[in-house]
Amino acid sequence: MRILGIDPGFATIGFGLISAERGAFGLLQYGAITTPANLDFPQRLVMIYDDMTRLLETLAPEAVAVEELFWGHNVTTGIGVSHGRGVILLAIAKAGIPLFEYTPMQVKQAVVGYGKAEKHQVMDMTRRLLKIDRTPRPDDAADALALALCHGRTHTSLLHRAGLSLAGR
Repeated sequence: MRILGIDPGFATIGFGLISAERGAFGLLQYGAITTPANLDFPQRLVMIYDDMTRLLETLAPEAVAVEELFWGHNVTTGIGVSHGRGVILLAIAKAGIPLFEYTPMQVKQAVVGYGKAEKHQVMDMTRRLLKIDRTPRPDDAADALALALCHGRTHTSLLHRAGLSLAGR
């Protein structure tokens, strides 16, 4: 199965494509979609939509895992990220690709085995599970790969096969 992980945003959107077969994972591609800060916000959203549409067509994932938003202290940034996430979800829905959403805690639990793991622990396990030498950059791409792994580990679990999945929808 080809799984695309997406770390939503509006300035930088991380993406990571992996293969997941019988509990084994392979890195296929990763990177980031970026939008220029000097561009009007609505135009940044158009750019995100167009780039996501091309990315989905090019990478042809069988499933997409997107991070659910966690509202921190900066509400202004959170609102912008929410708008970007909405455009991303629209592109995925229009492409007709199955969408799965995971909280940061679910990603940590699936990748590290501990829902309150530190970011560096998630990045290290992502690197190990994908058998790569160094953590992918930018961080948004590494986060997207962790999301894809979360779905891969959840989707291929025995609980999922028995209809008892604990993560996603």
